[in-house]
Amino acid sequence: MAKVGAQRAAELTGRSKSTIQRSMNSGKISFELDANGRRVIDVSELERAFGFSPNETEDSSASVERELQKASAMLEVERMQMRIRMLEEQLHTANEQIADLKEQRDQWQRQATQVLITSQYNQKQAEELREELRIREQKAKARRQQIMEQRMQKLRPENENAQATASGGFQSLWKRVKGSR
Repeated sequence: MAKVGAQRAAELTGRSKSTIQRSMNSGKISFELDANGRRVIDVSELERAFGFSPNETEDSSASVERELQKASAMLEVERMQMRIRMLEEQLHTANEQIADLKEQRDQWQRQATQVLITSQYNQKQAEELREELRIREQKAKARRQQIMEQRMQKLRPENENAQATASGGFQSLWKRVKGSR
């Protein structure tokens, strides 16, 4: 059976600690020395010497039960504290991930905005270039038309002279043909 010290023996028997110690000194209760040199009493020796009343036995079993419940509650509290620490760490990790994702989102938004601005700028440049090419084509067409008109004007007097020369030459040729006959 279990061995207990003087204080616990007093609690189990309902006697005072000094009564238990006097009983050990007088030899009424046998005891042993433990590894530390303390005197310990076997519980069965206490029952032989003092006897347990049923009420006292119930009290001791109830106190043992209460101690077991306390130990169980303490273990449960410790388990819950560990669980809370673990959940706090998970929450901290999740918050870090959320912050990282928000930062990445902001970078993507800035990049998309830059691409949009660049795209709009390029589109505007393309429209301006198209307009400039259209204007150049109109100017070139107008210049070609003007050059053609100038050439035509230069050719008109020459045509008139050529026609006159050609008709005068024909007449002189006719006169020669008639005259040689």
